[in-house]
Amino acid sequence: MNESKPKRPRQADIAASAGVSIATVSRVLANEPGISDSVREHILRVAAEYGYETKGAAAAKPGTLALIASDGVTGGLSVFYESILDGLRTGTTEAAMPFEVRLIREDRATPEVIANCMKMASAEGLFLVGIDPSVQLRQWIDAEGISVVLVNGTDPQLRLDGVSPANFFGAYQAADRLTAAGHRKILYFTGIHRHTIRERIRGFDAAVASIKGASSRIVPMSFHGSASREARELMTKILAENAGFTAAFCMNDFIAVGVLEAVTEAGLRVPEDFAIVGFDDLPCATMTNPPLSTMRVDRVALGREAVDLMVARFRNRSAPARHVCHSVVPVAGGTVTLPVNDERYT
Repeated sequence: MNESKPKRPRQADIAASAGVSIATVSRVLANEPGISDSVREHILRVAAEYGYETKGAAAAKPGTLALIASDGVTGGLSVFYESILDGLRTGTTEAAMPFEVRLIREDRATPEVIANCMKMASAEGLFLVGIDPSVQLRQWIDAEGISVVLVNGTDPQLRLDGVSPANFFGAYQAADRLTAAGHRKILYFTGIHRHTIRERIRGFDAAVASIKGASSRIVPMSFHGSASREARELMTKILAENAGFTAAFCMNDFIAVGVLEAVTEAGLRVPEDFAIVGFDDLPCATMTNPPLSTMRVDRVALGREAVDLMVARFRNRSAPARHVCHSVVPVAGGTVTLPVNDERYT
């Protein structure tokens, strides 16, 4: 005699039959991210056998499009954005969210161009990766009610969802590494072209200001051509001034490589005579001699977090905007000498 299924199936019944927890069943039926495709399909199949209504839970999510700043990618930061894209792809796959990606010059990121890109991709959600929206673009986003997540970006008015490294705290910690090593005249090689970068300048300035007798100089960069070459040329000129600087914090590791080249070409020892801290923990950081002391950014995590923000935005499009910061982790390297027993940066 065949055992009949319950007339009113419960999630507990589905969980027991599928061999998973009730919480996992609940997340799958709510179409939440973070469940593998194989487990999701298995649970939905068991739920269907029980006659559980899954149409709403399994409904396809709106499509999404990631626009990545081609200026940054083709300017040498492709490895940085590649990892973010890995996180976006993994996250959207787990969330069963249609996803496409395109490169775009930031000066081409106009409402007309983006609207056409989204139409071609059948996308309702937009990831802006490394792009700070212009006033014109923000007005269009507001008027059209577009679901937007800034990836590696910050909205200073917190009207758009976003995810970024903890730029203020990461830069503060980087400068603190240098002052803890005894340096009191510190350079900072950076641009000023993005909100995230200006947050880093604030963190650096705050750390230097907290140390009596410490001073700093911002070294602005144009980023025309190779960042490493430009940094090397700028550092060479500064060394010729004999201004007494003994350390440098660099906006990214490519810049730090150029600073390191200039310092060693001048006959200075690193880290004994001159110390350097980079940012991002790019592959080149392990290729220098000595290896760069840097700050690690979990770029894959940024991409996955952005997807979670988009899923939440699709669920409640009128919810207040959120910005999520991911911690930045020190990487010891060999370009800073720290006091004995200082375990903060080892």
